[in-house]
Amino acid sequence: MIEDYIDDILKERLDEDNYNKLIRIKNPYLHRFIAKYVQLCNPDKIFVSDGSEESIEYIRKAAIKNGEEKPLAIRGHTVHFDGYYDQARDREHTKFLVSKGVDLGSSLRTTDREKGLKEIHEILKDIMNGHELYICFYSLGPTNSVFSIPCVQLTDSSYVAHSENILYRQGYDEFVRRGETNYVFKFVHSEGELDERKTSKNISKRRIYIDLETDTVYSANTQYGGNTIGLKKLAMRLAINHAAKEGWLTEHMLVMGIHGPKNRVTYITGAFPSMCGKTSTAMLEGETIVGDDIAYIREINGETKAVNVEKGVFGIIKGINSKDDPIQWKVLHTPNEIIFSNVLVDEKGNVYWQGMNREIPDKGYNHSGEWWNGKKDKEGKEIPCSHPNARFTVALEAFENLDPNLDNPEGVRIDAIVYGGRDSDTWVPIQEAFNWEHGIITKGASLESERTAAVLGKEGIREFNPMSNLDFLSIPIGKYVEINLDFGKKLRKKPKIFAVNYFIKDKETGEYLTEKNDKKIWYKWIDLRVHNEAEAIETPTGYIPLYEDLKKLFKKILDKEYPKKNYEKQFMIRIPENLAKIERIKKIYEEKVKDTPKILFEILEEEKKRLVETKQKHGDYVSPYDLLVE
Repeated sequence: MIEDYIDDILKERLDEDNYNKLIRIKNPYLHRFIAKYVQLCNPDKIFVSDGSEESIEYIRKAAIKNGEEKPLAIRGHTVHFDGYYDQARDREHTKFLVSKGVDLGSSLRTTDREKGLKEIHEILKDIMNGHELYICFYSLGPTNSVFSIPCVQLTDSSYVAHSENILYRQGYDEFVRRGETNYVFKFVHSEGELDERKTSKNISKRRIYIDLETDTVYSANTQYGGNTIGLKKLAMRLAINHAAKEGWLTEHMLVMGIHGPKNRVTYITGAFPSMCGKTSTAMLEGETIVGDDIAYIREINGETKAVNVEKGVFGIIKGINSKDDPIQWKVLHTPNEIIFSNVLVDEKGNVYWQGMNREIPDKGYNHSGEWWNGKKDKEGKEIPCSHPNARFTVALEAFENLDPNLDNPEGVRIDAIVYGGRDSDTWVPIQEAFNWEHGIITKGASLESERTAAVLGKEGIREFNPMSNLDFLSIPIGKYVEINLDFGKKLRKKPKIFAVNYFIKDKETGEYLTEKNDKKIWYKWIDLRVHNEAEAIETPTGYIPLYEDLKKLFKKILDKEYPKKNYEKQFMIRIPENLAKIERIKKIYEEKVKDTPKILFEILEEEKKRLVETKQKHGDYVSPYDLLVE
């Protein structure tokens, strides 16, 4: 029998202790999968983690012993370096494996499934010679919950296994509890041959392939977390595919609690493209964080419930400083279990990064090796002290603002959904959609964000990014929008939908009209609107706050005055810019998106009509006071 053959392979390749840990999980499907890739990748040694503190400590020590991480000055802190040219998600070589006749739309990179499997299996053959394989079990979402998805990670990188132990809930007991099931997300990763710095050597053969048919992700010849920490954005693609079939949502969203009057907590989700304030929002002082990146959202008894898929943060460290980010700064300078990646380290084991309010030494060690101020790479480009994409990996339990519902198997009830992008000239700082359909279409499905000159090149170019999820979709955009619209039909009480914009600029001077901490006020107003404790002004694009309500909040929360002239400039309705946005979005959905729901065009046309009628009454730029009079 094939099961006997599989058992023979496992007995031959695993020692008695690790074999016993594996067969305690009564799942022949899982055993076959593991045996297949043990034979193919051919590691020298195999370790099975059962999620115990002993297993976690074994992997923690292995990362130091084999040189993938080095200890730092503060207890519990380590540093990992990726290869100089292995510092970000490899979009070009991240592809879906699709069978003939399957069309995921033009925005998704795909390759023929049979061809892709043949290629990746050839790359993986004997790739773990000289390495130890770590077999780890995790749960996406809280364990023993309707949200739980069991995952198995095979990796020969102790850094990857260590990172996932920090970021995800241990799932070994969940596998034991579930027994025989095929509903398992599976990840096979190998860092491949390493150079003298213990970084992946053969990045020309770097591949990240996603097989939706078997819920399997393959990753080879890379160490960078976005390519290798399978349970993050790679698993997100698998989950979006399942959610589309099963009637729930997988979203690129923070989950947080806004604390209002009488000790109430209003839970919200929020979607923001990169560098648009997502982390600073999740870490707002006075509020509590459930999650900063990925949410599973389900309808339960007519309500919207959400969980954080993760239990940790894989955060960008650039720009974090003691003044603007006190909560994160404190965590990064306190004894905790933290993995820093691609930062600068001095001879004493202290770490430095771009944008910290601390003097940077003239020399040290970083992602380029020995570093000195002014060092250039072989292309003649000056190497900064830390990579712009340098990261830190830490458990959420290290943060003082952690919400007590992080591991609640029932999730938290969501009363508001927020969409925000980098927008210099169109959206007001905060507005509420008229209803679910209006919010999903004009705020979520119409989300754009401007590039920043410092990071992405030409400033001001708007990138279309529906629900801030475009990079991670595994289904066509039109279908994704339709699923979001349909989700609202199942709800007894729909969350209110809001749009925020932290980057609106003065039309005349080009200066920002809001300060960094002003966002605290927008979220307090959201809490009031959810509980029907604040009136609003109806504009062509949604509801905006009354001046008197904001004035009180600015005084109470920030202890500062809020002049009327600020309010008028911030909340002026910019009709030409809003009309131009509608035309841009319509063109994208008409020309580039298959099967766009008809209602999308209807709602955009209704908004256009309202804007044109308002323009005829009040001109191109409309004060909120003009609309208040009406």
